[in-house]
Amino acid sequence: MFHGTTASGHGQRLREEIAGPGATPLIGVYDMYSASIAAEHYDGMFVSGFGFAASYYGLPDIGFIAWPDMVAFVERLRGAFPRHHLLVDIDDGYVDPEVACHVVRRLERIGASGVILEDQKRPRRCGHADGKQVLPLEEYLEKLELVLANRTDLVVVARTDATEEEDILRRARALAATDADVVLVDGVRSEEWIRRIRRVVGGKPLLFNQIAGGKSPRLSLSELTELGVDVAIYSTPCLFAAHQAMDEALAGLKVADGRLPAVAGQSRQIGVRESTELLERNIAASRPLAGVTA
Repeated sequence: MFHGTTASGHGQRLREEIAGPGATPLIGVYDMYSASIAAEHYDGMFVSGFGFAASYYGLPDIGFIAWPDMVAFVERLRGAFPRHHLLVDIDDGYVDPEVACHVVRRLERIGASGVILEDQKRPRRCGHADGKQVLPLEEYLEKLELVLANRTDLVVVARTDATEEEDILRRARALAATDADVVLVDGVRSEEWIRRIRRVVGGKPLLFNQIAGGKSPRLSLSELTELGVDVAIYSTPCLFAAHQAMDEALAGLKVADGRLPAVAGQSRQIGVRESTELLERNIAASRPLAGVTA
């Protein structure tokens, strides 16, 4: 967990973290409760579009998110977790470049650390799904440059969802040549392709997206560091764990004829006391520290 804070902006603190040794992990959260648990274990969170679409709308990650809903969620997160890194998935910038710029300005004002802007065109898909289509490179670069011009501190991750091998390298090289802070090629299928992308982006920080059941290999942070990856986002560990746990709990409740399991003396069983204690820690965490500003 954190050993201290600085007076610099949230974006700059994330840049410094990325520039440090090893691959920086950012854990995908989908609501305030999952964020409360993630904050107990990791210093950084990824506001996953997949998770938010699932939890807030009950819909798949294919473009349903409205930007005011995402901004409101990030504002609640920053209020409860003033010292954690918050990287926000803004999909394609909600289609229109002017909307993308407006959202970036809003997110920076409320304390987001960074955003990921992709080059998909509508209808969009999860980065690890089939059937993705991308904008012409020049059209995406124009949107990206506008976003970069509208941020002052915010970290900007330039993401491509290209699937053709030649196009992947062409786009990765072009994204690395911009003022974006980090490059992400989503859906990378092998370690060899990570190495190839690492070579074409030069010294630009590289982000890798891990999602259970996705197209990319399962790699440890140590392995990613050896491959030259600087940031690893884990989009859905909280969401998928909650799905499995809730399904098992309700199946067990049905088998037990509606009798709740015992809590006392069972270290892994969560009850009202454990849940309340977790949430009470958010109240303490949100209080500003003496002499420290955001």
